[in-house]
Amino acid sequence: MALTLRSSSSFINLRDTKYLRASDDFSSSLCFVQFKPSCRLQAKNSTHLAQLSPEKTLLSDETTVERLHGLSVDRKACSRVPVFVMLPLDTVSIGGHLNKPRAMNASLMALKSAGVEGVMVDAWWGLVEKDGPLKYNWEGYYELVQMVQKHGLKLQVVMSFHQCGGNVGDSCSIPLPPWVLEEISQNPDLVYTDRSGRRNPEYISLGCDSLPVLKGRTPIQVYSDYMRSFRERFNDYLGGVIVEVQVGLGPCGELRYPSYPESNGTWRFPGIGEFQCYDKYMRSSLEASAEAVRKKEWGISGPHDSGQYNQFPEDTGFFRRDGTWKTEYGQFFLEWYSAKLIEHGDSILAAAESIFQGTGAKLSGKVAGIHWHYRTRSHAAELTAGYYNTRNHDGYLPIARMLGKRGVVLNFTCMEMRDGEQPEHANCSPEGLVRQVKMATRTSRTELAGENALERYDESAFGQVMATSRSDSGNGLSAFTYLRMNKRLFEGHNWRNLVTFVKNMSEGGRNLRLSEYDTGRTDLYVGLMDGDQNAKAKEAAGEMKYVYVNA
Repeated sequence: MALTLRSSSSFINLRDTKYLRASDDFSSSLCFVQFKPSCRLQAKNSTHLAQLSPEKTLLSDETTVERLHGLSVDRKACSRVPVFVMLPLDTVSIGGHLNKPRAMNASLMALKSAGVEGVMVDAWWGLVEKDGPLKYNWEGYYELVQMVQKHGLKLQVVMSFHQCGGNVGDSCSIPLPPWVLEEISQNPDLVYTDRSGRRNPEYISLGCDSLPVLKGRTPIQVYSDYMRSFRERFNDYLGGVIVEVQVGLGPCGELRYPSYPESNGTWRFPGIGEFQCYDKYMRSSLEASAEAVRKKEWGISGPHDSGQYNQFPEDTGFFRRDGTWKTEYGQFFLEWYSAKLIEHGDSILAAAESIFQGTGAKLSGKVAGIHWHYRTRSHAAELTAGYYNTRNHDGYLPIARMLGKRGVVLNFTCMEMRDGEQPEHANCSPEGLVRQVKMATRTSRTELAGENALERYDESAFGQVMATSRSDSGNGLSAFTYLRMNKRLFEGHNWRNLVTFVKNMSEGGRNLRLSEYDTGRTDLYVGLMDGDQNAKAKEAAGEMKYVYVNA
């Protein structure tokens, strides 16, 4: 059937309504200004999310379309990129309840009024399964799903199998489940380990993926059981309200090794990081791989000349211009190290594919935007993270192909960054990195979505995302998720920039004139009603800072 989308955007005059109090009754004070349809969609059903995919199909009338999450869109009429907003990391409390539900209710209403497609939330393993193996508590997330549905928004849910805390932007601490930490205390080799013996508790080492080290289950089985429990609990919402399941694949949810840990000052930008292959399971795998190529000495340890976390490539024997990375040994090690990472991602996504098949929910996997030292020959920071990407070797095409063969969206970060903003000594090129990833997804026919790596509210960052999102060659963004909802987002100038950005993305990047109702130049207008509703709106006028949940 044909579904016409109408842009529904309310406008709050921030001069009259500087602050909004979070209240479940707050919705009565908003009036919505309707706009004409921006595009027409061919829908399988009205509950599926409209997101672009680079894969083209041909309708019977020879109209070229691009497939969406359950929808097809005529590119001649619309090149829409839906925008999602990440919710605070502590959206669900340690006790398993929705944090500050009244504030969340008001925040979701504001985001809906801005034209946002939906929101993203981390479903933390450390919260849901904290009471013991196979004991799941989804109640806080169930409350959120219902609230998101009430506001007509969509939801991206991240299966977060990593620890929260110790990385960029981490504002709270959510460790792995206590029973998992108990296993780690008894067997420290369950987590990633560097050459100095430092253990990293962020994520279970992929070296033991297929071993029954978690109270009789393998890590892959544990992740699978978790995802299966989620599917069973939210089956009625999958493909409707819940349009995407992002599968956590490593630290920060990203398919990578924890090569640049910020906790305790271990790593500082733009250090090259360190290889994470020194737990007994990874060392056993390396030894077996070396024996397989009849180079037993290569399996004794990782590279001895790869330096330390905060060094630069030229300070090391391995990463310097003509270093060990170019030798036969270097190539062997980097191929093994990166292949283990890709195998890990494929194992988890194979399980996810079988679990969520037929639900209507899209699957995605996140890849980190490691842009420092990108201009050097060795790309040292990418290598230690597990991306075998050098001047002579494309590290992202194998990842894109692995994701693409399972129909998984590649979600990439640093979409907001420009080369000119980066310090010269760091040899950064986020723009070059994004171009390479876009080419990899185009070649492999893999859908590409994006995020910003750092909190940005300025027009320059939004403009860079819009430029990245567009493509005449079939490798633009299918969706963008903005990091993150917090109090700064709702401040006047920042909010105006977000609303303008969302509108431009929904119209394929075209600049739009502000509404005639926007007397405060804010893109948000509250129509005050008569009687009690008018009084309630006036009462809320001084407390906008409580409309969000602190991140």
